Amino acid sequence: MATSTVSGALGAWEWVTTRLRGAGETIPRLVMRIVMGWEFFEAGREKFRGENWFAGIQDQFPFPFNVVPADLSWTIATWFELVGGIALWLGLGTRFFAFSLLFLTFVATAAVHWPDMFSMWSDLLKGYSISDKGHGNFKLPLLFVVMLLPLIFNGAGKFSLDHLLAQWLRLDTTATPVSDAYAWSMAAAIMGLPFLMLMPGFGIALLLVALVLAGFGRYARA
Repeated sequence: MATSTVSGALGAWEWVTTRLRGAGETIPRLVMRIVMGWEFFEAGREKFRGENWFAGIQDQFPFPFNVVPADLSWTIATWFELVGGIALWLGLGTRFFAFSLLFLTFVATAAVHWPDMFSMWSDLLKGYSISDKGHGNFKLPLLFVVMLLPLIFNGAGKFSLDHLLAQWLRLDTTATPVSDAYAWSMAAAIMGLPFLMLMPGFGIALLLVALVLAGFGRYARA
């Protein structure tokens, strides 16, 4: 009796979770695309209609953006936000645009939202806020990063142009995910490149890890 009860409960739980995962192929990533698309499109529209204020903070941008003319940086940021926001809404080129906007977010964090200096972890935590009181202001861009990463790694989901294109091209979108050395190498590189803009030492370390893992993956295949 007890065994059948437990078996029934586990069966019911499996019934629920398999359907949640099925809906999860569409709903969560669609919501993230809508929200992130709006946030970046709105930011781009404000830049398009407003005046260029990048010249006043150009020296705070990470290299090489600190030597790029402010007008060019403004134009790049404006159009990547506008086009990227629309692309996220449509679910078109989602991984590319999500990564581009992730990179842009790290650049903006380094220039505007990151604390000027900190000596301890507790000092850095003071900047985890949405109000600038001299300790930084990186809570909102961090939340953006958290929402962009699933789109980079998992794609746009089924309710997207990317999914329709994959079906039209007869790509296998149901293949079992591969978690090998190459996968972790790509993950390290995806995080390492943006971190070069914010914490160069950490970014370089992640890129070195990516190279080592890629080498290990090639050696393991040989």
